[in-house]
Amino acid sequence: MKLKGLKLVLSSLIVCGLTTVAAHAADKVIIGTFGDPVPVQMAAHDGKLAAATGWDIDWRKFASGTDVIAAMASGDVLLAELGSSPFAIGATQGVDFEAFMLDYVIGESESLIVRNGAGIKELADLKGKRVATPIGSTAHFSLMGALKHAGIGENDLTIMGMPPDQITAAWQQSAIDAAFVWPPAQTEILKTGERLVGADKVAEWGYPTFNVWVVNKKFAADNKDALIAFMKAVDAANLEYLKDKAAWTADSAQIKSIAAQTGADPAAVPVTLEGYKFLPLPEQLEAAWMGGGIAKAVKDTAEFLKSAGRLDKVADDYSAAINIDYLQAAVK
Repeated sequence: MKLKGLKLVLSSLIVCGLTTVAAHAADKVIIGTFGDPVPVQMAAHDGKLAAATGWDIDWRKFASGTDVIAAMASGDVLLAELGSSPFAIGATQGVDFEAFMLDYVIGESESLIVRNGAGIKELADLKGKRVATPIGSTAHFSLMGALKHAGIGENDLTIMGMPPDQITAAWQQSAIDAAFVWPPAQTEILKTGERLVGADKVAEWGYPTFNVWVVNKKFAADNKDALIAFMKAVDAANLEYLKDKAAWTADSAQIKSIAAQTGADPAAVPVTLEGYKFLPLPEQLEAAWMGGGIAKAVKDTAEFLKSAGRLDKVADDYSAAINIDYLQAAVK
């Protein structure tokens, strides 16, 4: 979905969403996810999140963050994971949600992959090439940051907006030369391509990306205890991984659960997991993250998107879209 088109529908969806939220029963919750092969998917598959919250959870997979914020603006989805770039877009446009927990910091899990034989050895070689990425996503933001770092203008190449599944198809047809994308599309195109740069390197250049968990504000207030239980269950899954990463092999129960939940190849999941950085809940409260750093990073992201013509305005402060009350309660 193009961002300009998204802007046109958000205002009406927000109004509609205010009345829709009340119609959702607290025990039936649609949770938006991208289907990334991460520890929370194990907890979802094993029923740990449903057991902790008491919710009848409908896991809804989305192809991009712009689709998530449209669904949340409509009131259809009450809780979801969302990348920093679309979060900046939704918060700027006034979607009635708030970030309550960090999902993960993005590393090589989002990378610029170049097709073998395309003649791309460094960023400068992207000039004149066809590069695909999901428009409005964190990967798109990272691509734009990488181009700016290399002094390459958007008119120096062809940026093609595509969801991940279309990127894979276009790659197989040699219709694109490179793509900035996440797994499983990234895993597939790496079979005939090479990683040129990851989001972790782009972050070092001043363009950090991450995913947060966002929730409808009213739903969160009405379901505080269950939301905190959700946070603790997610944290437990992350801590299990961080405690013994080496035990998460292709034939381990944890990886098998992730693969069953996401459809990922079990053999690829352990390597893919290395591209994410998971922070325990207490660390998320630090000033660099939910304690202030994320609000600043989101504003920087919004300003960058505005300079690139992807946003019409930037809010003075994004701290109102970030609520650490639930995080503070969860770590007590």
